[in-house]
Amino acid sequence: MLNKGLRDEEKIRIDNVLKTLRTLVFVPQPLRNTQKENIENQLKDFGLNIETLVQHSNEDLIDLLVRCHLDFDHLEQFADFLLELSKTEEYNFQEKALALYQYIQLKSNVFSFGINTKIASAKAKKQ
Repeated sequence: MLNKGLRDEEKIRIDNVLKTLRTLVFVPQPLRNTQKENIENQLKDFGLNIETLVQHSNEDLIDLLVRCHLDFDHLEQFADFLLELSKTEEYNFQEKALALYQYIQLKSNVFSFGINTKIASAKAKKQ
């Protein structure tokens, strides 16, 4: 278990990685090699790259992210990132994002209208 100071530092580090990831994929177009490289560099902090992100099952991805100390807010931000990345031609991470949203809703023991809306939206996009 991390002490308070280390938890705060870890939370700030994760926040920074997620903010950077979100800014890298804001335009729905094919990713340039430099964008992919930047995304890969940020994903390394979670022991991932784009290829392993594709290969991981939903459950394995959730387990990995939880082991990397992502809290529910971080998991939601990561799912949002996956949806943004799915807008590019090359990738479809909607299933993984949906699984993350559902995990948050189930495990947080708090009903969130925001998460519920994201679940409904992800399901609609999937169909």
